[in-house]
Amino acid sequence: MKQIDVIAAVLVIVGALNWGLVATARFDLVAALFGMSFGQVSPLTTVVYGLVGLAGLYQALSFNRVLSRAPQRVSAHAR
Repeated sequence: MKQIDVIAAVLVIVGALNWGLVATARFDLVAALFGMSFGQVSPLTTVVYGLVGLAGLYQALSFNRVLSRAPQRVSAHAR
């Protein structure tokens, strides 16, 4: 796996966890990591949010490549 794929996957996971925490516990993990409270934004959190967004875009654009590497299943009709 390319290094950029790993970095993008980690950032997407961070983003997903953050949104899950926002939805269930009203807790902003990214803001908390930088010593801020829910809803506060700083240049650092803006960079993190931007990187998470770019990682999601990268993952979406490379989804067909990921699918092509997945093992192919044989359907019952093909036998």
